[in-house]
Amino acid sequence: MINGLKIKFLSLLAVLMLSSSVVIAESPVHDNHDESVITANDDHGNQPEKKFDAAAHAIHHAMDAHEFHFTDNFVIPLPVILWTENGLVTFMSSEFHHDDDGHHIVEKDGMKFVKFHEKIYQLDAGAEHVLFDGDHKPMNAIKPLDISLTKNVVTMFLVALLMLWIFIATAKHYRTETPTAPKGIAGFTEPLILFVRSIAQDNIHGHDTYKKFMPYLLTVFFFILFGNVLGLIPFLANPNMTGSISVTIVLAAFTFVVQMIHSKKGFWSHIFMPPGVPIALYPILVPIEFAGIFIKPAALIIRLFANITAGHIIVVSLIAIIFVNQNAAWAGLSVPMTLFISVLELLVAFLQAYIFTMLSALFIGSAVEEAHH
Repeated sequence: MINGLKIKFLSLLAVLMLSSSVVIAESPVHDNHDESVITANDDHGNQPEKKFDAAAHAIHHAMDAHEFHFTDNFVIPLPVILWTENGLVTFMSSEFHHDDDGHHIVEKDGMKFVKFHEKIYQLDAGAEHVLFDGDHKPMNAIKPLDISLTKNVVTMFLVALLMLWIFIATAKHYRTETPTAPKGIAGFTEPLILFVRSIAQDNIHGHDTYKKFMPYLLTVFFFILFGNVLGLIPFLANPNMTGSISVTIVLAAFTFVVQMIHSKKGFWSHIFMPPGVPIALYPILVPIEFAGIFIKPAALIIRLFANITAGHIIVVSLIAIIFVNQNAAWAGLSVPMTLFISVLELLVAFLQAYIFTMLSALFIGSAVEEAHH
């Protein structure tokens, strides 16, 4: 029971560390100035008509935001927190009136702010909107440090609260119940905990060595799994919390730090003195092995981010077929395909949590393995 409580509290501590780290690292938005709606003149140069740009809409829908947008009349604003040259500035995102064209100005403490494609800029004195040069760099504004509570950050706190509730309830069950078959929440968590334990045992060798890393591996697995599943709920996160590369960077960085801190002599000797290799090949193999130290966490970053984001973009693109063709009959094709991809995303939600945990255990196991003679 003591070991179980230790795992629980260490896991939850790691979740909070992950959440706080991503809040600072998160840089929501992009510099893409394309709109979901583009204009085009007809052959006679008359009033331009609006066309639906499915690609821009799908990409924009996959980005983070400073508010939860359900409909045009139902928007939940989130706190905007900016660190400027003059100190901290806070206000609600609703003060931008849900505009995203960079023309609505919010004045706070003598400073002017605008939001353009979810990026917040501080305007120069006398400026009315953001002007960009040919390289899409603002000419009359600067970007303050944005540490706002965006959709992805709020979702991370929801995941942390969900994990707190589930694991506290699970610990309470084992603390009060007699040793019987688990039921309720414990019946849900125990198979998954045993599953993660089997991953650790298979990849981290040595007598009970894997137990040292169980708190971290459990945290990563449930953090990614719950984040992926919550991201499948419409309007909650775009597309998933783990669909933000800032989140995957922090997760991979944790794995890298754990691996480096616990690495042993055998790990480094394998890199700088590859066994069974002629010395003449060292100039070729050693740089490759050394680069692999950094390529491994990079693979974790891209694998998780790309798979999660791609699935959501496909769903949005399939629905967009109806609007591109301006014919509801296309729903007969796009809706069944969307349902199929959505079900597939449920599998991917679990699969990506498993793959990230398994690879993390594999990388850690290679670092802590004793040298073989």
